[in-house]
Amino acid sequence: MATLVDADGTGNTGWPTALAYPGAPLRDLADAVHNICALHGMAPSIVEQASEAPGPDELRAWLRTTAIAFDEERTLLAALVAAVGPLPSTPGQAQSEATVLAQRHALAMLAVSDRVGCAAGAAAAFLLDWSAIRRILALAGDRVGTRLPPSPLPRASAVIAALAALGDASGTQRAVTFGAQQLLAQHRGLWELLDARASARRGN
Repeated sequence: MATLVDADGTGNTGWPTALAYPGAPLRDLADAVHNICALHGMAPSIVEQASEAPGPDELRAWLRTTAIAFDEERTLLAALVAAVGPLPSTPGQAQSEATVLAQRHALAMLAVSDRVGCAAGAAAAFLLDWSAIRRILALAGDRVGTRLPPSPLPRASAVIAALAALGDASGTQRAVTFGAQQLLAQHRGLWELLDARASARRGN
């Protein structure tokens, strides 16, 4: 799981890397904050939804506790949206909104999958990838004088350990991997969209 997120997650994606440069325009960071909020800022979170999916009681209880922690992150995200100001004017806004809405629907489908391991894999990949997403949020916060507190979410090792409750049956492990891959694909799609939006604002 950790290897998968390292290879295919936000931290290894081009546009987040570009946003990390000191000279990155604030409007591009603001665009990222707004669209991350559009994808993950609504209740219930993918972690909370995954806690209701089929799986061991131990794992579901852990996901419920982690979902409460992510509620704090969602509150912080809403405050950051207000701090960075309005969504930057961008050509093709309606199409962008439709794309993010479709992504949110795809994530919801993963989180309620009745295939044991799929929802947990998606939630675990989300939690692991959130640390890279949070770095972008922190950069945006620093630019507008809003310093993010330490994350309340569990460390990567705890996320991996929680998945052990699923066992090592090959079918379950395939489901875990599928859920994780699909979650990461949606995140890559978001960053590609944000890169395209930045190009549109530059008139490229």
